[in-house]
Amino acid sequence: MTEDLRAAALAAINRSHAAADPDYPVVHLAPPVGRLNDPNGLLVDSGTYHAFYQFSPFHPHRKLVYWGHASSQDLLNWNHHDPTIIPDSYYDLSGAYSGGAVVLEDEEAASAPAGAPYQFFYTGNLKDPVTDERTASQCLVTSADLDAFVKWPDNPLLPDHPAGYTSHYRDPQVWRDPDVPGSFRMILGVQREDLTGAALLYRSEDLLSWRLEGELTFPDADGAFDRFGYMWECPGLVRLTDELTGQERDVLIWCPQGIRPDAEGYENIFPCVYTVGRLEGTELRECDGTFAEVDRGFEFYAPQAFARRPGEPGPVLLVGWAGNASEDDQPSIETGGWVHALTVPRTLALRGGRLVQRPAEPLPGDAAALSAVGERLEGSAAITELEGHRSWRLQLEADSDAERWGVRIGDDTCYVTVELVSDGAATRLVVDRSHSRYTQHGDRRTVTVPTGVRPRLEVLHDRSVTEVFVGDGEVAFTLRSFVAPGATGAELITGGALRLKEGGVVFYD
Repeated sequence: MTEDLRAAALAAINRSHAAADPDYPVVHLAPPVGRLNDPNGLLVDSGTYHAFYQFSPFHPHRKLVYWGHASSQDLLNWNHHDPTIIPDSYYDLSGAYSGGAVVLEDEEAASAPAGAPYQFFYTGNLKDPVTDERTASQCLVTSADLDAFVKWPDNPLLPDHPAGYTSHYRDPQVWRDPDVPGSFRMILGVQREDLTGAALLYRSEDLLSWRLEGELTFPDADGAFDRFGYMWECPGLVRLTDELTGQERDVLIWCPQGIRPDAEGYENIFPCVYTVGRLEGTELRECDGTFAEVDRGFEFYAPQAFARRPGEPGPVLLVGWAGNASEDDQPSIETGGWVHALTVPRTLALRGGRLVQRPAEPLPGDAAALSAVGERLEGSAAITELEGHRSWRLQLEADSDAERWGVRIGDDTCYVTVELVSDGAATRLVVDRSHSRYTQHGDRRTVTVPTGVRPRLEVLHDRSVTEVFVGDGEVAFTLRSFVAPGATGAELITGGALRLKEGGVVFYD
């Protein structure tokens, strides 16, 4: 008898007590049960935001990956829906892996597969039970209403990897080619047969028949990306206008596994980086080989931008996985039967060739002002406005001559500190979770802040997830912050005299 995988997942969800766990976040999307990892198929539809994600409802007892689904009207409150892609076809029996979405206008949908306005592309994973040999294929799911989801009857669209590459061939992202109307492009992360990472580009006019154009190359990068890690995961391209130069630039964001550059950062088991250029055919031109991490935190991976139809334009919004490989040992799997979360959506901007990221929802105009603003502070002091709250967003700006200051989240014995430290020559963000309940994949990290960034901290803390932004978003830092489960509020901490110029807070609980 064939197992009903949909029914089994729904039964696991119905048995779940994850939402009752004191670590379960309020505004960060977390799984209803089991394990979450990469965001998938993010899209905006008539003002509603839909997030799909890698979902393992039976974790840790059984590794089988579905696509989960949630939606939101405000990017803060998420409603869970039934799982979307069920791994029950011959080509995805070992898991429905990561991919993306395209949202079509009415006239485009009329001639699209199944006449559907929502097209989802994903990697079907199949492993031979005897040899463990992998087959990775690229597949299509369509939806007329974001309620019912149908696998394309002629799946897979791309049944196997091309010659010269291994079966590590996945994570399709599809977008309209802005330079060739009526044409769509697909980018895939791959591994060459010589065990180096790369990305492949495909093209289609009907979203069904895809022709290989070739590898993405970097003719002006002096070979910087020729042997850059052993596998490229989750590649994506977004087009942004640089705020300083006014030029349109293409930003490649991807996860090159196995890189160890001689530079500050890159401490996570797998990093996520970006580089900037101008895409022409299969070449990312005007890219000099410079790259940087998207997020400097302990937990960040596999980000993806929301897809939009041309008739519903808006800012580029990015969501990442607030996790990384080998990090399934977090306290929540024992206390609530769930693990991992997504970041809050962020707006992306480009300023002088550097990514700038801020929470997509601005701090509201009626945010509570902090009573400590304007006062001279020394040592530590409770932020009275935060007392009794475990999910909040705090914005602080100090006088430019402040040498060491920040916040401590938690209680006296189980806490995380976030500080800006200046020595006259440089300012550094120092995040220390060595006294928290989760330190296995890094307990203290120091990040050099770019020159000229104003002394401003924005901290979004949500029970066991914390996101930090420095200045106007020039530095982003995501971490799992398992502080004392019952601890509320936060303290201002200083290494000397401090005067706050600005301060505001909003609560989510």
